[in-house]
Amino acid sequence: MLDAADGAGGAWRERWESLHMSTVNGIFDLPGFPKPPIDPDEPSRTAIPRYFASFEEKSGLPIVRPVRVTAVRPSSDGGLIVETDHGPWATRAIINATGTWDNPVRPRYPGIDTFTGLQVHTRDYVSAARFAGMRVAVVGGGISALQQLEEISRVTKTFWYTRREPVFRDGFEPEVAGRETIAKVTADVEAGRPTGSVVSYTGLIWTPYALAARERGALSRRPMFTAIEPYGVREADGSFTSVDAILWATGFKASLTHLDPLALRNAEGGIRLTGTQVTGEPRVHLIGFGPSQSTVGANRAGRDAVNTLVRHLSETVSPDRARSLL
Repeated sequence: MLDAADGAGGAWRERWESLHMSTVNGIFDLPGFPKPPIDPDEPSRTAIPRYFASFEEKSGLPIVRPVRVTAVRPSSDGGLIVETDHGPWATRAIINATGTWDNPVRPRYPGIDTFTGLQVHTRDYVSAARFAGMRVAVVGGGISALQQLEEISRVTKTFWYTRREPVFRDGFEPEVAGRETIAKVTADVEAGRPTGSVVSYTGLIWTPYALAARERGALSRRPMFTAIEPYGVREADGSFTSVDAILWATGFKASLTHLDPLALRNAEGGIRLTGTQVTGEPRVHLIGFGPSQSTVGANRAGRDAVNTLVRHLSETVSPDRARSLL
């Protein structure tokens, strides 16, 4: 197992300081390792990595870190070469679980490079204190955008911009909504269509922080501005709004550029999957992509990927040897 980070926890290590366990969407037990009691006031950036590190220690996982993968290429013997900043690795197959954190979406708008104020993406957000006293444009219609909008609106004036009118769901049954979302995302990846954000499938929920933002008047959504100027933004109606900072809460896309040499994407830019396997490419499985973008989804997808790869490798080697190759 190759991990680019120097410790357990993946992207959870990078979450903003004020994201506490009481406001995360929830995590699920790792296989055979129940979660410990959770302090709702503890930052997720410490609580979840600690839990993951305990699982690694108990399981004795063969993790090599920090090792960053730069490219995966076909080899002449029918396998794959994994190129890294610590040299190449030869393998018969890979399970890719690189997530999205390293691929933030940063929109380009006319005049963006002329802006004299502060521009920050969610990936680099730490706390609302950095924006105190500023006039802040928050761009984005997802969960992170709402959480950060609510926080920043406590300490300063905010303006909320989204491309589409946000849709809030009054009733929400997590199990039902979860099944519906997984079914929709699965249909997209099986058809090879590029997947959207979580909120594009689920809509927004009236969480406590969303209700707090509404009470504060921060949920007065504006249509996207048309341009950025040195001291503010040009509104859709042609008027000008002065802002000191822009927070781009515009989400992430799958971090898969290292797989580009394998030419997995179709003409639409999507990657077609059959289960976790890239359709037509039995050597490559994607976890944390499409319907497995959650702890519980990744747990289930990981088991499916291993079982499928064991069957695939067993066609050329013994089952025991196949398992040893994973």
